[in-house]
Amino acid sequence: MVAHHTRDMDHSSPAAADGHHAAWIRHPLDPLDAGEIRRAVEILRREQPVSPDARFVSVSLNEPPKDQVAFATPDSPAPGQATDVGPDAAVPRAAFVVLLEPRQHAIYEAVVSLTTGSLLSWRLVPDARAPLMAAEYAACQALTRADAQIIAVADPIESQNLDAFYYKGAAGRLPVKAEIEKHFSAKTPNYKVAAYEDFRHLLEKEKAVDAILCATPDHLHAYVSISAMRLKKHVYCEKPLTHNVWEARQVARVAKETGVATQMGNQGHSGDFIRQTCELIWDGAVGDVREVHAWTSATRWNKTLTGRPQDDPTPSGVNWDLWLGPREPRGYSAALNPVRWRDFWDFGTAPIGDFFCHNFDPAMWALNLREPLSIEASAVGPVDSYIAPPAGLYTYHFGPRDKQPAVKFTWYEGGLKPPRPDAMEGEDQFDGNGILFIGDKGALSSPGWGGRPKLLPGSKDKAYQRPAPSLTRSKGHHREWLDACKGGPSPSSNFEYGAALTEVGLLGLVAMRVGKRILWDAKSMKCSNTPEADKYLKESYRAGWEVPS
Repeated sequence: MVAHHTRDMDHSSPAAADGHHAAWIRHPLDPLDAGEIRRAVEILRREQPVSPDARFVSVSLNEPPKDQVAFATPDSPAPGQATDVGPDAAVPRAAFVVLLEPRQHAIYEAVVSLTTGSLLSWRLVPDARAPLMAAEYAACQALTRADAQIIAVADPIESQNLDAFYYKGAAGRLPVKAEIEKHFSAKTPNYKVAAYEDFRHLLEKEKAVDAILCATPDHLHAYVSISAMRLKKHVYCEKPLTHNVWEARQVARVAKETGVATQMGNQGHSGDFIRQTCELIWDGAVGDVREVHAWTSATRWNKTLTGRPQDDPTPSGVNWDLWLGPREPRGYSAALNPVRWRDFWDFGTAPIGDFFCHNFDPAMWALNLREPLSIEASAVGPVDSYIAPPAGLYTYHFGPRDKQPAVKFTWYEGGLKPPRPDAMEGEDQFDGNGILFIGDKGALSSPGWGGRPKLLPGSKDKAYQRPAPSLTRSKGHHREWLDACKGGPSPSSNFEYGAALTEVGLLGLVAMRVGKRILWDAKSMKCSNTPEADKYLKESYRAGWEVPS
């Protein structure tokens, strides 16, 4: 948990700009000098609509691939091929640029010619990690603004290495404390951050805290969030908002009662692209939507494990009992920590819980899909009372809403994807994360995290006159929250919205665990045909760790 004081204080065959193809030319080139780097940025800003918030992550001459450069010439080899040239060959100089767009939660790669001053290629990075990397950068930028200070951190783990995971680097309260102090000391010499093992002690002792950010494992989200809100602290909580449906209802209720500023960490919700998706669907671009598909390539971390994981020695600096929180005592296990806890029913919410709030979000917003009538789930691979399956297939049925027809929604995991619609052209491919709307006048798809919507086929996307913006554009996911902490408008993914979105995803896990189709009565929060589902809708809690009311 981080506490804040918020008072004012493809390259292988890109299309070249001149109509030729760009090809990789191997050449032992000299590195770019400072002037060339500045010129590369100037060219890109001139040729492409780059936002003022964009961060140029790197500008280089020989990446990627190593010791190669892309440029366009009339006699370039066929796309995807490379030509070896000698060290004295006259090769136009070009720069490879990696650009991060925080507001779009996307990373782009570009190649610009320093010889002709033109843009040779431009593409969205087709990497499931890119939106997360962009969102993390946006978070760091927003939470270290001049009008917000991080004054305390809490983590039951002192320090741990995450190099084995895509996060990389070190985690735990001491590395985070050091990083924050380094940042703020640039303007405030000897800046100090308080570090706590127990977040409850932080809330008790740090009276100057205005707001907290909760990024614990899922099983602690509700306890942390409600504890802070009851103390009138503004709360940002990572997705999924809670670990079970009952908790989602409680968190939403307390947020409304306390009136604090809240935001769930589905960062794509504040991007421009998800708003474009809504506007296209409301404009009738694909007609009435009766079928929606969303998916993630994610699978579980423990690929072959079944049953309860074996106990391992507890590492130094780990308060394991505190990490467990509301769960019954058990031994430490490397199968649980770090990161792998997502696989286990007691702590995580499987791939659907990890990615649903990102990838289903456009459908819930555009189509108001909040209360499914029925849900069923099938496991792909082994599943037992301890661990979720490596992947799942989930089917939801939503009834008519106002003038909108009933919708069948399917969620896919672990590499499973929907059938290609008739409108999808040969070169079109699904990303590793994404969503697909099927309407009676066409189809629309977008990458995960609310990425850029594309009408299918691609020729329709190019020809369609997009509607004028009708939704207010966001200043950024974390910026929205910070502004709300200071009395501004409620954030767009506040806990009312976030709880409803989380609930829909968690109902899929209830269906998976009971092993049958469930009929959902949202008003009474009951599965009318499966009373055995009650124990999954509201879980049990260790004494002293009951979710506050």
